[in-house]
Amino acid sequence: MSTKDFVEKDYYKVLGVQKDATEAEIKKAYRKLAREFHPDANKGDASAEARFKEISEANDILGDAKKRKEYDEARALFGNGGFRPGPGGAGGSFNFDLGDLFGGQQPGGAAGGFGGGLGDVFGGLFNRGAGAGAGAGTRTQPRRGQDIESEVTLSFTEAVDGATVPLRMSSQAPCKACSGTGDKNGTPRVCPTCVGTGQVSRGSGGGFSLTDPCADCKGRGLIAETPCEVCKGSGRARSSRTMQVRIPAGVSNGQRIRLRGKGAPGERGGPAGDLYVVVHVDSHPVFGRKDDNLTVTVPVTFAEAALGADIKVPTLNGPSVTLKLPPGTPNGRTMRARGKGAVRKDGTRGDLLVTVEVAVPTELSDKAREALEMYRDATESEDPRTALFESAKGA
Repeated sequence: MSTKDFVEKDYYKVLGVQKDATEAEIKKAYRKLAREFHPDANKGDASAEARFKEISEANDILGDAKKRKEYDEARALFGNGGFRPGPGGAGGSFNFDLGDLFGGQQPGGAAGGFGGGLGDVFGGLFNRGAGAGAGAGTRTQPRRGQDIESEVTLSFTEAVDGATVPLRMSSQAPCKACSGTGDKNGTPRVCPTCVGTGQVSRGSGGGFSLTDPCADCKGRGLIAETPCEVCKGSGRARSSRTMQVRIPAGVSNGQRIRLRGKGAPGERGGPAGDLYVVVHVDSHPVFGRKDDNLTVTVPVTFAEAALGADIKVPTLNGPSVTLKLPPGTPNGRTMRARGKGAVRKDGTRGDLLVTVEVAVPTELSDKAREALEMYRDATESEDPRTALFESAKGA
């Protein structure tokens, strides 16, 4: 279908709905008409078949919000589809040749595509024009490089503080043997199918086109006359390289980091792809992590927990800190050492969460046993399980 036919067709009239019809109204009208004019219900009726195709075409446009918007904008641009060539000044009619507007016969009688001007507008609106004919301005298009994904394993400390690590990667890059042309002699020709664009259009009904990579040149826009023996005419070959990658501080296990422009090189001046690095973090024998905070469990004696004490706590890659343990600290209480955790995105640090674990000795000296027995006798009247049994009875 030509752009002229597309814009001049009144799809609202075809479905019998108003221009401000809702999506539900359009769907209802289409279903009613489709049942009435379906070929299965009108065997051998050519006019019904043509009507059914027209109805389907209208639904394809008006039933899709994006296509409908483009259709409405195009019709509004040219007076709601009213291309009215005629004498100038007659009722507001336009005095121009539709053949000129839509790129009909070019000088010399050669049929052409959209020859610039308003034709270029339609080419942008409806994805037309790609591969519509070879011209002096035809050129191959830049092509973005592929994205690459790699993995790296960091120590617990490297993940917290950040690290620069070497990554060896393999990807497709321009073939060195043919300088990326795909041709042994370095003189590929422009693909005649896509005219160097690397893409071809196929109709989807209703005047719209969908764009696919060209099958003949594999989307390159070029075809090798004498294919390169290394890359077999593709212009791309496997390439390995090692690069130093900076992993930011504070990354967590399983995090996926995107490094823009660090992927495979592009073609014909196209940008490089991106590099995605999946980070794995080894565990630490002492420290753990909870978001931006580090965690550590510190054993204390019964006397320290009961009487209170100043205890030293290790930090990751730094001097120890001293925390004041208040008298009567229960087992499992967590205290906080501020600013001793993992690095946050803003450069500040989280905290170190210190959990107290009362250590029960497995062996006692005679003196220690005697002291504990004296303590037991002194607290014999105190039963820490009394409240437990009372709660159990009342439940």
